[in-house]
Amino acid sequence: MIGKAACRGAATIVNAIATGKGAAFGISLEVDAAVELTEGPGEITLRDSREGADLVAGCVRAIAKKALGNRMVNGEVHVKSEIPVSRGLKSSSAVSNAVALATAKAVGTDLPDMEIILAGIEESIKAGVTITGAFDDASACYFGGVVVTDNRNFAILHRGTLDPDLEVLLHVPDRKITKASVKGLDFSPIRKEVEKAYELAMQGSYLKAMEVNSRAYAKVLDVSEDVAELARKKGALAAGISGTGPATAIICDKADVGVLMSALQNHDGAVLRAHINDVPAREVVPRLL
Repeated sequence: MIGKAACRGAATIVNAIATGKGAAFGISLEVDAAVELTEGPGEITLRDSREGADLVAGCVRAIAKKALGNRMVNGEVHVKSEIPVSRGLKSSSAVSNAVALATAKAVGTDLPDMEIILAGIEESIKAGVTITGAFDDASACYFGGVVVTDNRNFAILHRGTLDPDLEVLLHVPDRKITKASVKGLDFSPIRKEVEKAYELAMQGSYLKAMEVNSRAYAKVLDVSEDVAELARKKGALAAGISGTGPATAIICDKADVGVLMSALQNHDGAVLRAHINDVPAREVVPRLL
C-alpha cells in the first residue's frame, strides 16, 4: 500500500490563541509525504528524522483506522518540506495534512476533506505542536486561499482570496519558538485588539487585519516588529508576525520585491520568497519526493 500527497503552507492573518478565532492565507512553500504500509503489527517509522515522528505516526494510524477498522498497519513515511519548523509558518499543519492525505491514498479510502483535516488536528494536539488546534492554519494549508475560522467549533466562517500576482516574502530568524514555550503566556490583555483584527478579516480587509494582529501579539510574544515596520516603510502592502513567530510574513507587489529583499538583508535570518497559494492539497502534484 503506497500513497503520495502534498500540502502547501500558510501564514497568519489573525492568530487564534487570544480569542479562539483566527484567519490565515495559503502560501506556496510545500510539504510532500510518501507513505508505504503493510498490514500487520509493527511500527510506523519516519525516514531520515525523529523530529515530528509521533505526529506522523499518529496521522497514519488515525487515517488507517478510519479505513481499515481494527486491522493493524506498519510501514515507513518519508516527508520532505520547504517550510522552516517552529517559526510560525504552519509546518506542522502542512505535514499532518500531507501525511493524512497520503495515508488515505495508500489505504484506498476517499475520506471527505474535513475528516482529513480534523484527523491531523487531533494528532497535532496529542503531539503538543499546537495550542488552539490550529484549525485556521490547517484549513488554509489544505484549501489554499484565505480562511477565517472559529477554531473552537472547527467551523470555516468565511473564505476569500488574495491577488495571485502578489508576492510573499518570509523573514525567518534562526531562533525557534516552540508551542510549549508559549502556553504559559497571558493573552487576555490583547483580546480586544485581536477581536478588531478578526472583524477586519471577516469584512475582507485581510491586509489591515494582518497588521493589527501583528502589533497586538508582538507585545505578548516578545517578538520584535522591526522587520514588519521596515517592510511597511519600504513599500509592502502588509507585513506581520506569522503565528507565534518569530517569522514575519510580508505581502508585496512584484515590483517591490528587490527593494524589500535588499532592506531585509540587514536583519539576521533568512529571507524566503513564496507566492500566494489557492490550490487545494488534493490538486497539488508532489514535486519534492
